[in-house]
Amino acid sequence: MINYTQVSYFILSAYFDTGLFKYLFFVIAMSLYILILCANVSLIVIICMNRRLHEPMYLFLCSLFVNELYGSTVLFPSLLVQILSDIHTISTFFCFLQIFCGYTYVNVQFWNLAIMSYDRYLAICYPLQYNTHMTSKKVAMLIAPIWLFPFIHVAVMISLTASLQLCGNIINKVYCDNYFIVNLACSDTTVNNIYGLVYMFTIIAGLVALILYTYIRILKICFSGSKQTRQKAVSTCTPHLASLFSFSFGVFFEVLQSRFNMSSVPNMLRIFLSLYFLTCQPLFNPVLYGLSLSKIRMVCKSLVCGKM
Repeated sequence: MINYTQVSYFILSAYFDTGLFKYLFFVIAMSLYILILCANVSLIVIICMNRRLHEPMYLFLCSLFVNELYGSTVLFPSLLVQILSDIHTISTFFCFLQIFCGYTYVNVQFWNLAIMSYDRYLAICYPLQYNTHMTSKKVAMLIAPIWLFPFIHVAVMISLTASLQLCGNIINKVYCDNYFIVNLACSDTTVNNIYGLVYMFTIIAGLVALILYTYIRILKICFSGSKQTRQKAVSTCTPHLASLFSFSFGVFFEVLQSRFNMSSVPNMLRIFLSLYFLTCQPLFNPVLYGLSLSKIRMVCKSLVCGKM
């Protein structure tokens, strides 16, 4: 039996020898990381520096872009090191740190998308009362739990996992995952499982239910309202729904392959899909919102024209 205190590192066994191709993968991953940094930082600066964008929707977007930076930074530095390394190990401390950051990123994303759907629901269903309901104070009160609750939840989860006795140190992934470490435990994991299930079926399910409810109400307004109302709903809700479905797909596949045997799926495809919500999603959102929201496009055009 190997006790947790004796496990000083974990082996990430999903990596495989790619020969000279590792330098190509490194360049691709580095380029993607630079694009993510540039896209998200640019939109955060544009929203913060332009007073015309100091509206609730854009402040929630700013929170979303900050989380995208946070989520990508969870993975990319470690991924770049592992791609070039011949020995794919990670220390226990950094493994748990990666788990903490990765899980908080996912949780903050769901909270953020839920609050953004609630904001669009108020703006479209109650346009005359919107400014009264969505004050700057309320925006601050909504953004605070977006970050606070996920950090508390994941801190409790990590403390429960860290107290387990482990019988191994091999994780069949390219990054650390709490579920895989719990599966390495020799001690009883009932508390861990109950805590995870309760959180998933109360908080996460509640957030998803809120998102679905708000968009159902918005669709009803679209079908019964004027043409102008429908256009406003479509233009503001389409990027939100696209972001939600894209992120949910990545998380769903990650949960699916963690819980079930996916050996029939090619290894490279499994690795790509497990990395999707941490690599492609942080680039997808700023491009999606930057192109689809007219106010952001106008500010970008004015900045480019001003420089020219």
